[in-house]
Amino acid sequence: MEKKYFMDIVINKEKLSDGSSVFVAHCLTLGIASQGNDMDEAMKNIKEAIELYLEEQPEKYDILSNEPPLFSVVEVTKGAKAASVIR
Repeated sequence: MEKKYFMDIVINKEKLSDGSSVFVAHCLTLGIASQGNDMDEAMKNIKEAIELYLEEQPEKYDILSNEPPLFSVVEVTKGAKAASVIR
C-alpha cells in the first residue's frame, strides 16, 4: 500500500504588472510555488511541481506529514487593536 502525505498549499490571487490576474500556489511545506490562470490550473500545476520536486529530492519525504494540516484564517482590519481568527 502506498503511503500518503499531506502538504500545506496556499493559493493567492495576484495582479501582474499588466493588470491581469494570476493565481499563485505556494507549497509551504516544501517552499516551492507555481501558478495558473485559475485556481484549478494553479492546483494542477503545484501538484505537478511537487511530484517533480520529490522525484529529484526523494529525501524530502522525511519532512512530510501523513496527517492533514490544520488551517485557520486571520482577519486584520486597518486601525484595529487586535486581529481576529475566523474559523
